[in-house]
Amino acid sequence: MTDTLPTRAEPVTEPGRVFVAAAETAAARIAPRAADADTKGRMSEESFADLADLGVTSAFVPVELGGLGLSSIHDWALGIAEIARADASVAIAVNMHLGATRGLVQSRQRETADPSVENVLRSVAEGETLICAAATEPGTDNLHPLTEAVATGGDSHVINGAKTFVTMSPIATHLAMIIRVRDDGDQAASILLPIDTPGVEPQDDWNALGMRASGSQSIRFNDVVVPSSAISTIGPWGRWNPQWLMNRALGNISLLGASLGIAEAAFEAAVAAAARHPRTGVPPRERPGVQHLAAELAIGLTTIRLVLAGTTRQVDDFIAAQEGSVPTLAEAHGIMQRYQIAKSVVNATAIDVVNRAMDVTGGSSYADGSPLSRLYRDVRAAPFMQPGAPAEARHYIGRVTLGLLPED
Repeated sequence: MTDTLPTRAEPVTEPGRVFVAAAETAAARIAPRAADADTKGRMSEESFADLADLGVTSAFVPVELGGLGLSSIHDWALGIAEIARADASVAIAVNMHLGATRGLVQSRQRETADPSVENVLRSVAEGETLICAAATEPGTDNLHPLTEAVATGGDSHVINGAKTFVTMSPIATHLAMIIRVRDDGDQAASILLPIDTPGVEPQDDWNALGMRASGSQSIRFNDVVVPSSAISTIGPWGRWNPQWLMNRALGNISLLGASLGIAEAAFEAAVAAAARHPRTGVPPRERPGVQHLAAELAIGLTTIRLVLAGTTRQVDDFIAAQEGSVPTLAEAHGIMQRYQIAKSVVNATAIDVVNRAMDVTGGSSYADGSPLSRLYRDVRAAPFMQPGAPAEARHYIGRVTLGLLPED
């Protein structure tokens, strides 16, 4: 079906056009595997091989290192939307990897960057490295990680703790982790850890309502010995700083593209269902009630597109204006606030679009084998994705709006 709505966004950069085209090609290969992967609750390694083969997984790797040289947040979100139209589980999983590789690229651009970062990026471009993010923990938030690295007295640290929702980890080669370190004050820190390091214990416990093929299992860390040199301090534990805040916002805003892709797929399914000729009577699209629902679908999808495009373009413009400098804490909170506002609108509206698409389609959409059934389960996961759970987001948005930063 041709999308007749006038609000479908297009990439704004040349690397973005290449990335979105590659994502669209990958989506065509991924789509036939989506239902089976969802039913089995297992990741499709073939789908990620396709993403690597087409250059999607190396999108942020600089051209001189073998990647696409993507930089636009707007175009990143559009590519994730294309993949999510086929399989939202794959979309959120590869988004974790892309967020981690984007962070490595930013690290490489700093004067203090570890020379080994370039080797990792080359390995990503060669399809040998997949990085998943390990930030979420049970019983705490991203700002207060409890997984801790303790110095041994030599040149190593020992990590103990647990992470949850470690999306893509069943097929990842590395974990991009946020941890706690108390060597010199109470600090948050990061480490890129090979997932086959002794003591890293994947739990194979992912069994959820939706996003069933995302591999979002838990991982335990039992006396994991790491080189002290591999740990990079972020800042004081429990307190945002501009760099950490920007990384959390920019690494996750593209996840809203998954909600867009789900909504687009639901919209198309509903329009197609409305055009089918029943055994008796007129096609559903000729009924006033269905026409009203179609209007609500169009309004909802247009809202998602405009909010996501507007927010990501603003973020791109802000990054360009910074010219590599570090923003102030207030500016970084402003970016996080924009993300949280967009997240609240996009995710709630996407849920509504899928719900109305099921109303248009009728009872068949409730069957387990219906694509709309999977879309409905998948879209419901979006509000829970950190940072900013539904019960927390409005408090944060309101404080920043009133000039009351969390640090005040």
